[in-house]
Amino acid sequence: MRLVVVVGPGLVADTAVLKSLTTTTCAELGVAGRLVTANAPDDVRSLVAAADSPLVVLPGPTPEVRALMGAVPHVVWYDLTVESPVAGAAHLHGRGVWGLAWAIRHAVHRLRSPAARIAYGPHPDQWGELRLPAGTSEDRAPVAVLLHGGFWRSVWAADLMDALAVDLADSGYASWNLEYRRPDRHGWDATTTDVAAGIAALAGVADDRPLDLERVAVFGHSAGGQLALRVAGDLAAASAAGNRDVTVGPERTVSAVALAVSLAGVLDLAEGERRQLGEGAISTALGGTPATAWRRYAASDPIARVPLGLPTLVVQGADDSLDLV
Repeated sequence: MRLVVVVGPGLVADTAVLKSLTTTTCAELGVAGRLVTANAPDDVRSLVAAADSPLVVLPGPTPEVRALMGAVPHVVWYDLTVESPVAGAAHLHGRGVWGLAWAIRHAVHRLRSPAARIAYGPHPDQWGELRLPAGTSEDRAPVAVLLHGGFWRSVWAADLMDALAVDLADSGYASWNLEYRRPDRHGWDATTTDVAAGIAALAGVADDRPLDLERVAVFGHSAGGQLALRVAGDLAAASAAGNRDVTVGPERTVSAVALAVSLAGVLDLAEGERRQLGEGAISTALGGTPATAWRRYAASDPIARVPLGLPTLVVQGADDSLDLV
């Protein structure tokens, strides 16, 4: 496998650094990689049209190149700067030069383990990527819903969970890797609504796919750990109240989840806010402090909602951030 990284015209970056990062990251993934500099929009068009291997394009500021982004689904596009999401594109942004490594990983994962991207809403950030297990002895596969972290900030996206999604699919699970609107751009209520809607959309996804909606586990990493425990607790509370299925929109239901898994999750929001985890990420995401936005903290803080009403697994690495430990 050979991966090509294309640097678009007008991009402000040190190409020697980009080349070194491309070589190093590709070697880690066991693929050959090279970096090509495009001097004009036509050069990018030709490279995209002729691509027969994974392609990562850093489009830069040129409008003619950026116009290609939503029309070429086999390319991973990466902006070093913070940008708006592009509908229909595999688009990462805002992580600086180092973020090129994430774009390369995303391209390789997409080629080695293709996923079906399915929208659950009209916004470019409302989608999930479904990977089905290659083979299973059962008629219907259990489902692992994945919620990425990144301190609820829009520069971090569902690609953070690619490796876990692939591993779970290889282990016999269907993985449903959710993207959602983040609160830094859309507010906290949009984020929590999207997570619930993304899980509810599994009912429609399962109409023509072998998914076992009686065996759904929700995995969340970092900030996603908080989101996972919150939505699982909401579903468990609804189930305990006699509403076995939770409806989000017409004809979209999902049963209560069987297991919630927090991977290095932010599970004490009030204390995390007092310690300024993520340089104030919690108060920014929730739109205030425990004193000024107490209703949101009461509904969303996992530690304040114990017991959640369902089996919960908390996984924490000893070498992680000391405040999380």
